[in-house]
Amino acid sequence: MSNSIVYSQTQHVEAFLQDVVVKVRDYLNETNIKMLTEEGTEEHKAYYEGLLGSLRRMLVFCEEGLDASRILLKSNPFRKSAAENTLYAIYHQCIAEFFAPKSDLWYENSRSAYTGKNAITFTTEPPASLKQLIASLEGQFQAMREDLEYYETDYRTKMMQSK
Repeated sequence: MSNSIVYSQTQHVEAFLQDVVVKVRDYLNETNIKMLTEEGTEEHKAYYEGLLGSLRRMLVFCEEGLDASRILLKSNPFRKSAAENTLYAIYHQCIAEFFAPKSDLWYENSRSAYTGKNAITFTTEPPASLKQLIASLEGQFQAMREDLEYYETDYRTKMMQSK
């Protein structure tokens, strides 16, 4: 890919991550376990704690990706190779963490494309506010995953060629 395409994608990723960071940080700053148990049920308190933990983990990855994107965009000359590596890392850390968090408290329903419903399925019914946050982010994450899938394919191709 040319420098201008990679630069443009890096700008697009930066804007995406900025939006995600603001939304998730605002939610986490305004929400606590007590609020979630009042919204849902006390018996799911441990599950809600896990959900907030997964959101915090995703936020950290997104903040790191945002910082890396900004550094790349400010560098002169633009370092295409470093940008490609960063976009690959963002694909794996941010996008993958959204669709399949380490904690497995939610997952991507592969049949969602056929049903027209949201792809994220929770293992237990979450509070409405958290469900709404995830739903509001899902479309952006799906679009970004499609934009960055090239870097996953490119990386695998390079690894196969180096063997």
